[in-house]
Amino acid sequence: MWAELDEGAALFSAFWNAPIDRICIENPVMHKHAKERIDNYEEFAQSVQPWQFGHPEVKRTCLWLRNLPPLVPTNIVEGRQARVHRMPPGPDRWRERSRFFSGIAAAMADQWGEYATQQFYQEAA
Repeated sequence: MWAELDEGAALFSAFWNAPIDRICIENPVMHKHAKERIDNYEEFAQSVQPWQFGHPEVKRTCLWLRNLPPLVPTNIVEGRQARVHRMPPGPDRWRERSRFFSGIAAAMADQWGEYATQQFYQEAA
């Protein structure tokens, strides 16, 4: 288990410390032992919930952002459920716990897409 923690922290560190202008890393709330292993660790910039982006579920996701603004909720939904947290053990539980919600992905594309376009045209000029 410790080896997997070290491997995950190394991957996070590689992304976070990459020489890239804009970065968003999506990850759950991080364990204290993982934080200790990440080079140049900073606290997450924002946490979002699926219910803020059109899905009637609770599943907190943290975003580590560099040169990107926080996401603005696009479709707040009532009647929220903790479906993933209450799932019984089973062979597909990992898949559901890892699923990224399309409403959050759409908000990222809509709200951050202009940054990629600006970068493309600046480099082409």
